[in-house]
Amino acid sequence: MSGDTHATPGSRLNMAPNLADSDDFYDELLRAHEGASDEQSEAFNARLILILCNHIGDRQVIREALAVARAAAPAPDTSDR
Repeated sequence: MSGDTHATPGSRLNMAPNLADSDDFYDELLRAHEGASDEQSEAFNARLILILCNHIGDRQVIREALAVARAAAPAPDTSDR
């Protein structure tokens, strides 16, 4: 991104650090999962994502975020094929 704070030129997705006390937020997020099974944690994450997408309310920004998240995902492990 070479210093740009957006995903791509013309993007409205803000990629610059924008969360105050991000370490504290991460701790809160981990605590929200305490005691939950993997299935419960996945369901919690899905609900949280939908709540935050609704709050954002801008489909283009959400599309851009989906693309950035997808691009950052590790490639599937095909070593056993």
